[in-house]
Amino acid sequence: MNWRDLSVSACGKYHERDGQPAYDGRFDEVLKFHAPGLAPVKRGDEAWHVGPDGNAAYSRRFIRTFGFYEGFAAAQAQDGWHHIRPDGSDTYPDRYDWCGNFQGERCTVRLRDGRYRHVFSDGSIAYPETWRYAGDYKDGFCVIQSDAGLCTHLDLNGKPLHGNWFADLDVFHKGFARARDGDGWMHVDLRGVPAYARRFAAVEPFYNGQARVERFDGGLEVINEQGQRLIELRPARQSEFAALSSDMVGYWRTETIAAAVRLGVIEGLPCTSDALAEKCGLSSDGAMRLLRALGELRLVERKAENWGLSVRGELLLADHSLSLADAALEYSDALSDLWSSLPEALKAKGDWRAPDIFGDVAKDPARLQGHHRMLRSYARHDYALIPGALGLQGNERVVDAGGGFGTLATNILSACPDAHVTVLDKPEVVEQARDSLGLVPGLNWQPGDLFEPWSAQADVVTLARVLHDWDDGDAIKILSQARAALPLGGKLFIIEMLMEEHGVSGALCDLHLLMATGGRERSKEAFERLLAEAGFRLVEVRRVAALPAVLCAEAI
Repeated sequence: MNWRDLSVSACGKYHERDGQPAYDGRFDEVLKFHAPGLAPVKRGDEAWHVGPDGNAAYSRRFIRTFGFYEGFAAAQAQDGWHHIRPDGSDTYPDRYDWCGNFQGERCTVRLRDGRYRHVFSDGSIAYPETWRYAGDYKDGFCVIQSDAGLCTHLDLNGKPLHGNWFADLDVFHKGFARARDGDGWMHVDLRGVPAYARRFAAVEPFYNGQARVERFDGGLEVINEQGQRLIELRPARQSEFAALSSDMVGYWRTETIAAAVRLGVIEGLPCTSDALAEKCGLSSDGAMRLLRALGELRLVERKAENWGLSVRGELLLADHSLSLADAALEYSDALSDLWSSLPEALKAKGDWRAPDIFGDVAKDPARLQGHHRMLRSYARHDYALIPGALGLQGNERVVDAGGGFGTLATNILSACPDAHVTVLDKPEVVEQARDSLGLVPGLNWQPGDLFEPWSAQADVVTLARVLHDWDDGDAIKILSQARAALPLGGKLFIIEMLMEEHGVSGALCDLHLLMATGGRERSKEAFERLLAEAGFRLVEVRRVAALPAVLCAEAI
């Protein structure tokens, strides 16, 4: 009997040919046959491989077995995962947390520490690096994921094929790979370059020059390799009218959340709607209407008659380590008011000038405290992995310029206790920060002006979300002061969200900065130009699993 003629039965308990069982035995689970004519089977707690006659190919038993690829099959044993030969013998002595399949004479494995790499059939490593994830090779290339959560392609030698990184990525099929960036899914060629400008909610691989894609409005269409629509398979599920209308009333959400914070609703839960009304001085009808709106925003949940905060809603508690309560008030009040001048700010000629938000905040001690609590929450959320990305030796003199309440500085000291970190910021900020943190070993505070010469000298300067608050001219002035504080070869680390040179992701935040500070979000290329003008050379961009990236520069 030719194993190629056998298929898995509809019940998945045996193999069949022309609808008839190929043998008398039955199993709990069977998989299809692979060369050299063996199929994985499982019965009870034991797994092995059988031939076309249903008889075992060897005497050993495993927890799970899988199909043969390039002559080897992955098997899970009591002591870990590995590969076996058709006679059931081990291919190599190593054991792993998990194994993939051999493709291109290489196989992806997950090490005991959770890292991924590729190995050869004798168990030797294909390259020295390990990754957060690594997939099977196909046609000489594989997909790996870095610790920052970004993906790229490697060749058979473990070297980057094109050096471009994406939020998600697939292997190549017909010369194109599915890829996703901040704007959506598309196809890229072997150079890692998008084949077209459009972006989609989902895309399928190209098949004979065409691919099925789903638009963001839920519509389906078939496109060619230039991204042009050939036919529409399904019209939009949400009209553009409805989508635009939803965007236009985004302030409903902002004001609802802010009202819940101002009225004490967040701190008053959990309780019934009537109890909340009494606690917060609301009418019974008003309490119920607000709770329902918060429920639509997934901030509260209702169980019987009691309402309580969801995990998302807990972020609005004032004592939460990542509290966004202050942010809710800022976005509803002062920051919201600034947007009314957006048309004037965008005109080529006009009287609009960027507000002095830092000066305005400094005039009100209560707002200063709340504003920096808001910034501290964002810093706590986004900066946890930054110290590891800096690659410090551990004993450097670091100036954290514009470091606010010292979140990044304390993170650096936690990772490098022998470092000496100075936070340079406005006097009123330093005063409150020092009072808030108290004495921290290795941490110094320096009141000052980023635009004036810094009294502190450093081996390393960090600028975390500072430059995006300023236009190019002011950003260069700050960078010039950083350069003066560093020796030749000194290190500068800029922590910022990077915009794609030709993308749109982050553009609304860019407008927010324009209105709030007169600043802007920038691309890697834009930072490179500013750095060169201020006496720095951009060395590399390091990605972390957070919104901001780390631009590493050297004083020249």
